[in-house]
Amino acid sequence: MTAPVRFPRFYVTSPAPCPYLPGREERKVFAELKGPHADALHDALSRIGFRRSQTVAYRPSCGECQACVSVRVVADAFRPSQTQRRIMRRNADLVVSECKPWATGEQFALLQRYLGERHPGGGMASMDELDFADMVEHTPITSYVTEYREPSRDGEPGRLVGACLTDRQGDGLSMIYSFYDPEHETRTGLGNFIILDHIRRAAAAGLPFVYLGYWVRGSARMQYKVRYRPLELLGPEGWTRLDPDTQDRLIADVASSSGDCPGSVSGSGKDGVPGGQEQYSVSI
Repeated sequence: MTAPVRFPRFYVTSPAPCPYLPGREERKVFAELKGPHADALHDALSRIGFRRSQTVAYRPSCGECQACVSVRVVADAFRPSQTQRRIMRRNADLVVSECKPWATGEQFALLQRYLGERHPGGGMASMDELDFADMVEHTPITSYVTEYREPSRDGEPGRLVGACLTDRQGDGLSMIYSFYDPEHETRTGLGNFIILDHIRRAAAAGLPFVYLGYWVRGSARMQYKVRYRPLELLGPEGWTRLDPDTQDRLIADVASSSGDCPGSVSGSGKDGVPGGQEQYSVSI
């Protein structure tokens, strides 16, 4: 028999500028993840739209604004587009490893290159190596770093070109934060490939979903998520599948505006930014 999960105590952050929509403020409701049942609590909260940041689970609680919508890909029903198939073929030689949540200097150097190119003004731009270690290692649940390396030479590990902090849930994989080489000489679509690989790995493991965090209506840099179908959205009536015709229109809008690369639009940050733990002051 599964042990009961104790109902957590919830808190609300102070209002702060919204990182996605100019001129708006954000607030978050959050709870601490701790104890022997942290995985079960995290699973339950993720199903109602919470995300993890180190030792807390949070979700938006922004009063009148409802722009942030939790989304997840149905892994076993996923069918890649022609563009996505090309990206998968182009990067099929990468060596993928699930590593313990232990930060390395190599990962941090790759993160710095990624942030400097894709999010130079973001909240993580000032992150040092200790901050990065906190981001990766302070997890009370089942987590790992998924590394993407080029084929090895001379028996040495190949070049690290991508990584993702990943949570394994009872019903899927949650992509907490991914980063990659933004200026690779020959590879393109690495950000997309990391998502596609998580979808493949979830389906192979019999896990129904890949959680992509929040799709933010009106934020250009969050629109790449609509490219993965079928996509489920969390609303007042629970999780519902996005209508194919509506998704076609959304994909067409993305193709005409922001290109095909996750995080390609410059801005203050991106979804799943684990920094700013001071906002969860009750729990740390």
